[in-house]
Amino acid sequence: MTATPAWPPRSAPRLFVETPLAEGASLRIEGNQAHYLVNVMRLAEGAAVKLFDDVSGEYLARVTARGKRDLTLTVESLLRPREAVPDFWLCAAPIKKARFDFLAEKACELGVARFVPVLTDRAVVDKVKDDRLRGTMIEAAEQCERTALPEIAPLTKLDSLLKGWEPGRHLFFADERLHDSGGLSLAQALATHGGPAAVLIGPEGGFTDAENAAIRAHPAAVPVSLGPRILRAETAAIAATAVWMAAQGDWAA
Repeated sequence: MTATPAWPPRSAPRLFVETPLAEGASLRIEGNQAHYLVNVMRLAEGAAVKLFDDVSGEYLARVTARGKRDLTLTVESLLRPREAVPDFWLCAAPIKKARFDFLAEKACELGVARFVPVLTDRAVVDKVKDDRLRGTMIEAAEQCERTALPEIAPLTKLDSLLKGWEPGRHLFFADERLHDSGGLSLAQALATHGGPAAVLIGPEGGFTDAENAAIRAHPAAVPVSLGPRILRAETAAIAATAVWMAAQGDWAA
């Protein structure tokens, strides 16, 4: 007996759309997304497409009209609601473009709720393009079947970040100086510091002495070591996020 194929097929393309989705809604798709569906995927009328909007969840839609440069999708049913996201922020000094884009991509894949670029004295980059970071995160979410996107905060000076820090949120401060002095590892600190959290990662040259002192003086700050090896900035951010997710995030569930 021939098995009934799964519907929608796992190979159905997934797209993020800015328009809030609901059953019965009709969407006109143009531009790069239409090019992808029409010319790359070569979808015909009746083909399935998965859509998500970062608000309500993921929906099944079908192609109901197809032109040369656009197509119309009609939303049929909710496949799954928007996923729950752990209350974790990644605060990181900007680094070179390709590596910061890579970090933004991995932050989305790992389930970060909020991504905060932080301007520090030794940062080699002093401008961040939010639209490029968002585009990178959208591509990651489409490929990894996420239904939620991280919020991207505007580039924030370190002193402003500390002054406006949210009460009740731990600020785990990755300090490479701690390992040799016997400081707590992030895994050890998490055993006694639960709840909403953020990790702060410095630039390639590290924090200055004045910045280090200012962070340590903040009541929410928890200085931690990320091990015996000096890590590149993006590696430190990814590693710290993975440790938190394993200990207190949705990996620990």
